[in-house]
Amino acid sequence: MSEVVAKPPRFTRSRRLWYGAAGVLIAGILAVSHSLWLPYLKGLAAQPKGEAAKTDEHAGHDHGGHAEVTSVKLSQQARKNIGLSVGTIALTSFDRTISIPGIIVERPGRSLVEVTAPLTGIITRIYPILGEAVRPGQKLFDVRVTHEELVQAQADFLRTAEELDVIGREIDRLEKVALEGVVAGKALLERQYEQQKQLAVQRAQRQALLLHGLSEQQVQDILSSRTLLSGLTVSAPLNAPDGMTETIFQVQELKVARGQHVNVGETLAVLADHAELLIQGNAFEKDAPLLADAVRLGTRVAAVIDAEDRKPEIVSNLSILYLSGKIDAESRALHFYITLPNVSLKTPGPQDAHDFIYWQFRPGQRMQIQIPVERWTDRIVLPIDAIAQDGAETYVFQQNGDNFVRRSVHVEYRDPSTVVIANDGSLFPGDQVALSAAQQLQLEIKNKAGGGIDPHAGHNH
Repeated sequence: MSEVVAKPPRFTRSRRLWYGAAGVLIAGILAVSHSLWLPYLKGLAAQPKGEAAKTDEHAGHDHGGHAEVTSVKLSQQARKNIGLSVGTIALTSFDRTISIPGIIVERPGRSLVEVTAPLTGIITRIYPILGEAVRPGQKLFDVRVTHEELVQAQADFLRTAEELDVIGREIDRLEKVALEGVVAGKALLERQYEQQKQLAVQRAQRQALLLHGLSEQQVQDILSSRTLLSGLTVSAPLNAPDGMTETIFQVQELKVARGQHVNVGETLAVLADHAELLIQGNAFEKDAPLLADAVRLGTRVAAVIDAEDRKPEIVSNLSILYLSGKIDAESRALHFYITLPNVSLKTPGPQDAHDFIYWQFRPGQRMQIQIPVERWTDRIVLPIDAIAQDGAETYVFQQNGDNFVRRSVHVEYRDPSTVVIANDGSLFPGDQVALSAAQQLQLEIKNKAGGGIDPHAGHNH
């Protein structure tokens, strides 16, 4: 058999034209892009032997080691700088709550006491200053008496006292002569009856003076000195609105000035008793069943006071006093009220010195009321600062020696102060985790993962 020899392909005229056009196109592209590839070729030519292989090894891909950073090591100084604290994981129960806005208000008919003028007169002295703390029975005002009824009542009281003196002396005389048989006993009995009637009149007049605002001591002074009272001292109430005698009032308003003429019943000052206040909650109508259940079950609630420059202040173990019987017509809110015991931050000094008192809570402060509506068991409950958010991921940092390892966790619930982590195996009871500064730890990890300029590839990863 004859051997068949393959012949090289013939370049037809059309094929030669196609190859020529492709060559021209490639040459044009290389000419236009020479600023991109020419420095690279020069760099390869300038490198010692073996360096080109290293450059090619690192160029054109991301360094995976940077992205895999999941832990951070901090010095003791760094921990103090970011306020890092560490705690132990433990399973516990958590009460899911709803948050309702509220505001601190005074107790109607209890917190404020109006001091009124007991008689018509002129203010001659004002003892307290605005904002001062006063005790029950402490002097507030001196009033010069110009009230005609009080002047007349005092005169009648003195007249009766004088008549009783005369009758008493007459009875003493008749008792002596009656023993001698000089006068009949009937005259003595008539004087004794008259004495009893005058004593009854005097008791009524004494009560009238007390109703005019005079104290028992002042009435007794009138009786012993036999002179009319020209002035009257108005003092703070002896009893607080709720019956406690240890309450310290605060002068909230002064309504008069020295030398001012006042009529009976006119307000002289307003005293405030803030030892106990109320939190007025403003709920939606849909929350009414939850609030009714909380009242019925005696559920304890908490109030959170937001502060810009510090952590929120939480007041716990409070109880709902009552729900309003109607919906507010304007705001369509259901009001409910919580008793708020107050705490004195400063106790007044002696009565003869101007002093002031400060309270922890003040009317007008705004709060968020936390009402428990559901209880979860076997949950990991941490402070809100124990988690770091990065996109869809949430992290907690577990302590491993001097390192803090980032753990991805599932958050079931969070509020302004607390976060609930699912007990799904990402963390275990007994683990040591950062309870604060988690976001700072996450930033440190991201800074490490970002890396610097790669000296091998000549570009930033």
